[in-house]
Amino acid sequence: MCGIAGTYRWPDGKVVTDRLTDVLAHRGPDGSGGYSHSAGDGDVHLGHRRLAIIDLSETGAQPMVSGGLALTYNGELYNAPELRAELAAAGVRFRGTSDTEVLLEAWRRWGTGCLPRLRGMFAFGIFDERTGELVLARDQLGIKPLFLLRRGEGLVFASELKALAAVTGGALEVDHGALVASLLYYWVPDSRCALRGAEKLPPGSWLRCRPDGRVERGRYWHLKDVAAAGRERARAGERPDLAAVVEESTRQHLLSDVPVATFLSGGLDSSYLTALAARHRPGISAYTIGFRAEDARFEAMPDDLRYARQVAGRFGVDLHEIEIAPDVLDLLPRMTYHLDEPIGDPAAINTYLICEAAREAGVKVMLSGMGADELFAGYRKHLANLLALRYQRVPRALRRGVSGAVDRLPVATSRRGYRSVRFAKRFLSFADLPEETAFRRSYTMYDREELLGLVAPDLAGAVDDVLAEHAEVYADNDLDDFVNRMCLGDARMFLPGLNLAYTDRSSMAASTEVRVPYVDVDVVEAAFAVPGDRKIVGRQGKAVLKEAATSILPKEIVYRPKGLFSAPLRAWMSRDLAPLVREVVHDGVLVSSGILRRDALARLVAEDAAGQRDFSKHLWHVLTLEYWYRGATSGSGENARLTA
Repeated sequence: MCGIAGTYRWPDGKVVTDRLTDVLAHRGPDGSGGYSHSAGDGDVHLGHRRLAIIDLSETGAQPMVSGGLALTYNGELYNAPELRAELAAAGVRFRGTSDTEVLLEAWRRWGTGCLPRLRGMFAFGIFDERTGELVLARDQLGIKPLFLLRRGEGLVFASELKALAAVTGGALEVDHGALVASLLYYWVPDSRCALRGAEKLPPGSWLRCRPDGRVERGRYWHLKDVAAAGRERARAGERPDLAAVVEESTRQHLLSDVPVATFLSGGLDSSYLTALAARHRPGISAYTIGFRAEDARFEAMPDDLRYARQVAGRFGVDLHEIEIAPDVLDLLPRMTYHLDEPIGDPAAINTYLICEAAREAGVKVMLSGMGADELFAGYRKHLANLLALRYQRVPRALRRGVSGAVDRLPVATSRRGYRSVRFAKRFLSFADLPEETAFRRSYTMYDREELLGLVAPDLAGAVDDVLAEHAEVYADNDLDDFVNRMCLGDARMFLPGLNLAYTDRSSMAASTEVRVPYVDVDVVEAAFAVPGDRKIVGRQGKAVLKEAATSILPKEIVYRPKGLFSAPLRAWMSRDLAPLVREVVHDGVLVSSGILRRDALARLVAEDAAGQRDFSKHLWHVLTLEYWYRGATSGSGENARLTA
């Protein structure tokens, strides 16, 4: 796991690449390196910051140069031992034991044909001295980031957007369409970039720059095709052995020359991975979080900690407990800087603090249960959308009566919150809508009219563009299975745009690598070979994964109520952050610049304070967006602050 950067036929390329690499220092504190070579009538420069995980010696250093190829690579290949054996049998001689060298030699032998054979997470740039071509590539599911900027025949790339912003001297302007998208989702979709002109290389794709100025793009893996193939496997009666697939993925994700630990929330996904990891690495460490008692009570949060302790005790895991009582006023600008784009999920803070604690204990690698909910229909929204189909059969008059009664209920009093009321209000906000609109509304922040009322009138076109893009992505399949349509939408948008993005950026801010065994090509292929009626059975989401997990976990853990990897937002917003919320609403840059409407924000604050609606997530994202926008427009990055 590392930070990569480079330039191709870019003015002052060496200086720019050195600056890019410096900005990425937190991603690779164990070493740095550079490479330069001519490319047509220009030059190529590659930079690297190393977090040493496999082959800690100099034979694993980067950029790696061998036989006319130069590689700067960020990631891990979990099938590197198998690829190494195949290449060695073909006569390749290896100098070291790194997966970097395996990737370089696989490229030499197969070129872009090697990409579908790679099992892992990766983003890399590889230069061929013989042809003068630079190729960039990104993993199948978008686990690892790769940002790029093209000008004329030149190109600059990096692992983080802030690096591109730093070397362009503030010349990159905010993309207001991406800003509107972030308001809708509380994150920026992978198809968009927060700064105009920059872009993200799409998952499962590559880009080739030629010395004559031509640029070629290609796709080597399509999630849509994987889902369609899974549907055919299911129709043929094929039932994947999910327990075996998940265990094999977990075993491969333990590949490391340094200690590996796990996230352990006490929920199904992390408990299952931790139990499997402990089977192969007895005594493995795990990290879990708890919150201040008064915060957890106000948020009506379940007691996940006792389940984490139970799993740790049963499997001999060395459990480290971290109480999250952060100084959010201090963490907010720091996290906004590291997250690169406006991301309003407070789980990023949890990830950062856990990784920071693990790093201080000497742990560089963590396993996370990320991805299981998206692939196996584990979120409440998946069940809720199924229930909505039944709810729509209830007589309209009765539905109106239920809606009116629920609308009058408070979501919180001054001392505690009512989780079931929050869920009921959320459900009724989309239960009567058509499929795609209901699915979008079940996990986004606003409906169309609310969003139009929040932003400046001249952004109305951007609102409609963002909504149309969601509809287009959701409809881009030929699946006849509602549950798997939702899972495919999540795997294409929600997973790379939010969960993988904040996991990478917040963990790398603490110089820690997080691996995601559920977000593995073999697991994904197995997941889409499971029909939706085996993913949601009755009111049980992730039913097929729970069935697999019973081979190792006690039923009390497997079938417990769903836990949360989140934060007590209502408590933070009503206490720690209340003065800051008032300042941003009345005097923030987004309001004073006319992007957001002061009266609309004031209504959110008033309704939230009255306890009738829960707008804590909305207001938290407004804070993150304010900090991000101030940094993006001032050019002062991490030092951009509001007066609390």
